[in-house]
Formats: sequence, structure tokens, C-alpha cells
Amino acid sequence: MHDAHERGDTPFLTTRWSVVVEAGRVGSPTSRAALSELCEVYWYPLYAYVRRRGYSTEDASDLTQAFFARLLEKNVVGVADPARGRFRAFLLGSLKNFLANEWDKLHAQKRGGGSRPLSLDFEIADEKFRREPTTKLTPEMEYERNWALAVLERALARLQGEYSKRGKAALFERLRSALVSAEDSDSRLAMAKDLGMTEGAVKVALHRMRGAFRESLRTEIAETVGSDRDLDDELRALIEALSHKPQVHGE
Repeated sequence: MHDAHERGDTPFLTTRWSVVVEAGRVGSPTSRAALSELCEVYWYPLYAYVRRRGYSTEDASDLTQAFFARLLEKNVVGVADPARGRFRAFLLGSLKNFLANEWDKLHAQKRGGGSRPLSLDFEIADEKFRREPTTKLTPEMEYERNWALAVLERALARLQGEYSKRGKAALFERLRSALVSAEDSDSRLAMAKDLGMTEGAVKVALHRMRGAFRESLRTEIAETVGSDRDLDDELRALIEALSHKPQVHGE
């Protein structure tokens, strides 16, 4: 009898997170490359989390870099459980442990002397962080929200690339603002005029693009979970995280 792997019933076995977890135990180059790519994508939510915990810009930068150095060089993923692993939760749990155990040690070192395994632009990150309102959300809730926004950005970038390859970059740019919001007849007419299309053709194009965006979003999330069930849970978590209104103090 063929097992599930031979039947192709386990699509998550070759995702980036699965590669990280499975190969991480032996420290393979494939695992490190996959982990590095994931970290490059999702490092800002972690940096913002450290800042929300009250650390200064300089300390948060040092701690984030040191955390990734530990993650990449010390085979931290070797203890991860692929049956329960979600990259988002793994990262935050690992960072919390790191902050609890390594702050004094790192603070005693000369600033800038540690390993910097990833090229992270903390100046841009800090500008982005400073533009965010001071909210009533907990650091954990802010982390969830920043994670969700990062996933959406990746899904949009993936979809944009697909449309560009098909020679439809202009169509994507004109319709992207309507991907997650309802459009009325007037807005469809304006899009149709700009694109030289009929209103009906724009309506069909939007329907197809929204479907493609949902698939792109599922693909992006699937890269960071260990099972189909986790994928559905993460989609619900993403929607919930985006529903948290960043209410400013004093409102």
C-alpha cells in the first residue's frame, strides 16, 4: 500500500518551514537558506515587538541581530516540532526566551561587535516604527498585526509578479486597490475608462484577481505552517489580527 507521501497527500512536506524544521536538525545548507529567507521576510514584526517591549532603537537593533545570529548559527530549529510548528509562533516564542536569557549577556558586550548574519535595514525599520501610532494593543497583538501585514505584502508581491510575467502589470496596478474592498459601478467605470475596457470586463478581471489573490495568500501562509489544518487556523488568525484596530491612547 502506498503511503500518504507517495500519493501526494501531504503538500506541506516541501514548504520552506518544513525544510527548516526537518533539515534543521542536521544543520543542512538547504535548511539554513530556507530559514534565512523566512527571517528576511518576517524580521520587522520581531523588531517592532522588541521596541514595544520598551527597548531603545539601538538595543532593539542589537537584540534582533543577535537573535537571528543565534537562530541561524546554533541550530535552534532543531528542537522544533513539525507537527505543531507554525513559523510565526516559533519565532515569537524563541524571541521571548532569548530576551529573558540573553539581555544581560548582550548588553555587556561592545555594541556592534556581534555577528550580523542578515542584512537588515534598521534605519528604515525605525522610521516605519516611529510612524506607527502608540496604541492600546499589547506587544503580542502588535506582533500579530505586523505579521499579518507582512503576509499580505508578500502575497501581493507574489501576485504582482505573476501578472507582470503575463504582460498584465498595468491591469494589476489599476485594480489592486479594489482587491480587498468593495467597488461600486462608478469606480468600475473609472477603471474601465483608464484601461480601455468595458465595465463588464473589469468586473470579470476583478473577480479573477481576487481569486488569484486568495490563492497567493494561501500559498504564502502555507510556506510557514506544518499542515493543512494549520493553514486554515493561520488564515483565521490573520483575519483576526487585522481586525485589531490600532486605537491610539487617549481616544
